[in-house]
Amino acid sequence: MSRALARGWNRPVFVADPVSERAQALVAEVGGEALDTNVEVAEQADLLVLCHKPAQLADVALELAPHAKAVASILAATPLADLHDAYPDRPVYRFIPSLPVEVRQGAVVQATPLKEAEIDAQVSELFAELGTLVMLSDALVDVAMGLMSCAPAYVALVAEAQIDAGVRRGIPAAQSAELVVQTLAGTAELLRRRGNDTLAVRREVASPGGVTARGLAALERGGLRAAFSEALDAVLEPAGPCR
Repeated sequence: MSRALARGWNRPVFVADPVSERAQALVAEVGGEALDTNVEVAEQADLLVLCHKPAQLADVALELAPHAKAVASILAATPLADLHDAYPDRPVYRFIPSLPVEVRQGAVVQATPLKEAEIDAQVSELFAELGTLVMLSDALVDVAMGLMSCAPAYVALVAEAQIDAGVRRGIPAAQSAELVVQTLAGTAELLRRRGNDTLAVRREVASPGGVTARGLAALERGGLRAAFSEALDAVLEPAGPCR
């Protein structure tokens, strides 16, 4: 996800990575400098973006808190209160992005800041460059993660299932993929222009008793709604973060 963020911003970054080759490759792509340590990144960056594992919060903060100017976290299951405890007396922000931030088409959730500061607007604007920024209470951020941060994998699976269905009926895989992926992209834009009115778009396509209505009925019988609901429940179980 850190690579997706850097590609989406497409501006020079300071980066440190346990695998130095990854850091070098990212800097070669977007510009900036690969540094030897996290402390160097914290000292030089105006905004430190935490992209490590959630369980590493305390250990990383012990090293970086004295050096960080402001901190933005994309860590799953890590509420703002924990971030404030880890980085006291520093502005801290909580975001959950989705992988399409890489192409500036992502959904990004920001937890409502506990304290208002002059830097808040600048940080929000930075993440808003990556797609659509939605502000939610901190208690709902993990739920949102299950909807949009995990969702690119779900959408890819849906696309794969549709592509395979076309192949089963004789369409070559490459052409089936082109048809399905373009339809997904176009439908997303159509929904956006329709004000996210999913019912209106369904009714435009599905005439009463027609082929689309029969297809929708088959998907309902197959448990599509229940499957997505169960997926969200699985993500929100204590042992089940998707990232």
